[in-house]
Amino acid sequence: MPLIPATILTGFLGSGKTTLLKRVLSEAHGQKIAVIENEFGEENIDNEILVADTEENIIQMSNGCICCTIRDDLRATLQDLASRKRKGELVFDRVVIETTGLADPGPVAQTFFMDDEVAEQYLLDSILTLVDAKHAAQQLNDRQEARRQVGFADQIFISKADLVDAGELDALTHRLKHMNPRAPMRPVHFGEVALKEVFDLRGFNLNAKLDIDPDFLKADDDHDHDHGDGHGHEQHDHAPGEPCNHPSHQHGHEGHGHHHHHDDDVKSFVYRATRPFNPAKLEDFLGAVVQVYGPRMLRYKGVLAMEGTDRKVIFQGVHQLMGSDLGPAWAEGEARVSKMVFIGLDLPRDILVQGLDQSLV
Repeated sequence: MPLIPATILTGFLGSGKTTLLKRVLSEAHGQKIAVIENEFGEENIDNEILVADTEENIIQMSNGCICCTIRDDLRATLQDLASRKRKGELVFDRVVIETTGLADPGPVAQTFFMDDEVAEQYLLDSILTLVDAKHAAQQLNDRQEARRQVGFADQIFISKADLVDAGELDALTHRLKHMNPRAPMRPVHFGEVALKEVFDLRGFNLNAKLDIDPDFLKADDDHDHDHGDGHGHEQHDHAPGEPCNHPSHQHGHEGHGHHHHHDDDVKSFVYRATRPFNPAKLEDFLGAVVQVYGPRMLRYKGVLAMEGTDRKVIFQGVHQLMGSDLGPAWAEGEARVSKMVFIGLDLPRDILVQGLDQSLV
């Protein structure tokens, strides 16, 4: 049987997760979707689109979709759904897991890799994070969970963008990109999210693309960060409190740490190298880093040039779980540049850069 695609939907309370889910469930797209809700809270899917609220934790919906609440462990629920699908008792094409507003999506994502039975039956497609433009600044300031959800995302949808002015939206997208440069982000009006922007995004696949918008990094890179130390690594973000001349945070306090997004504990940085990596050294170093800093590492990904192979090596991870794969061959004439992005909570950038430099050939 083909793998069942799964999407994790996360976002802070009131960001519109339920609205998006209802839209996805009620659209006539011919797909049957199993929804796993991490709890039925205040804003659960309304009963009008449910057929019956039974004692059982699987509820059939009027459009043939099904909805489960997790009263037990996610792993057990996923296995139960898959086995009932195999036996023909339940019909569905994909699974959406809606986490609670305060949840950390990390452990949910890890379930798909750590449990063999789940890994053999499901393909984790992507983590979608909804951000409420009107309340985001406050939530990101006050709640680490909101910042972590941004760091984990493969795709960010900004809801309620029509309720804020262009300057506020610009400042928010800039801040989000500093936290997570690898997730595409777009404002959405809930009636208008096309399903192709929600499903089959393959955000978790080990693909050979590392979508980091170079222009965004350049715009912030007016003070040149390539330190010319011969290691060919460039970093693309400011040190805390370093002046940033992006218009949305010029408060006339140059260099005093008033540039809000530099104070976020969820940050990203990009590492590049023009010399290839020594595979054994890199594996030793990354293994050690993940042991020590894994809980603070949200997402990381790299497309690497390795000594001894003409193919790209792709690696990525969530927390302590890291995987790698051989990708396509480097094209003729293509510059063999290794690129990595790390997203995490106060990661020790100097240690990472030094260790990566020392893992080069």
